[in-house]
Amino acid sequence: MRTSKLLALAMVVGATSLNVALAAPAQARPAVLDGVSCLQGEDSSARGGHGPDHRSISADEQRAIARQTKARLRQKGVTRAELRATDVTVPVYVHVMAADDGTGDVTDAQIAAQIDVLNASFAGDKSPDAADTGFSFTLAGTDRFYNNAWHKDRSSAKYRKATRQGGANALNMWLVDFKYLGIATFPWDYARNGGIDGIRVHWDSLPGGSIANYNLGETATHEAGHWFGLYHTFQGGCTALNDEVSDTPAQSSSTSGCPEGRDSCDLPGLDPIHNFMDYSYDDCYTEFTPGQASRSQSMWAAYRA
Repeated sequence: MRTSKLLALAMVVGATSLNVALAAPAQARPAVLDGVSCLQGEDSSARGGHGPDHRSISADEQRAIARQTKARLRQKGVTRAELRATDVTVPVYVHVMAADDGTGDVTDAQIAAQIDVLNASFAGDKSPDAADTGFSFTLAGTDRFYNNAWHKDRSSAKYRKATRQGGANALNMWLVDFKYLGIATFPWDYARNGGIDGIRVHWDSLPGGSIANYNLGETATHEAGHWFGLYHTFQGGCTALNDEVSDTPAQSSSTSGCPEGRDSCDLPGLDPIHNFMDYSYDDCYTEFTPGQASRSQSMWAAYRA
């Protein structure tokens, strides 16, 4: 999950556009957690959301997930050579959850620009040192709902189950207005609760949005990183386990802004402030690392392929 000070924060099908007005769900609305950061203590990781998919991940759970992932790859007979050859096009379904009065009804041009940002960021186009992850994105469909409750992310598990499209390989993106910049589910949770799988992104963080420092579309990049199985670069704080990626130096806490030369740990390396999985400003983000690309490829093969 990604927050800001301002917000407390593959088969490809033809694109479609639906305009649907639905009544708000009748059930009681779940409480929205106030002021919750993705980092709560040195052993916490990205929170996958609030509600059924909202939790911190301990170091013990990290290790258990790592063992489970290796076992799934062995069971599937996936080789390292196959992982390195990953070249996948991910279908993206965008769900515009606008208010009754049209607030949050982003344009088709903004959605197209967001897909372009995902493609550039995951291809490593922003820096000569960035990795090409092997993943690209295509818009598979857009639908629009005009519902105040859903716009404010209330009853999120219900509205996601009602609107989600595609299988484990399909990235569903719900554009909402909430206290966060974005929230994501992890790939290993798909088997348990696939109906809510995907990312929720503040609608005003898309290219052309009005959230200062967070309106270039990189919130979706960050959340998609979680969806592929990446932790924050500050996962676990200054520990050897950290985010389980060897080429992202450990950092004690998330970054604010773009503080060049920040070094918050005694372990080797400066803080990876330009990494998409930190909390830097959008214009500070430039890269995924080869290690993150490799982890994403392994997670894809284990849980989404």
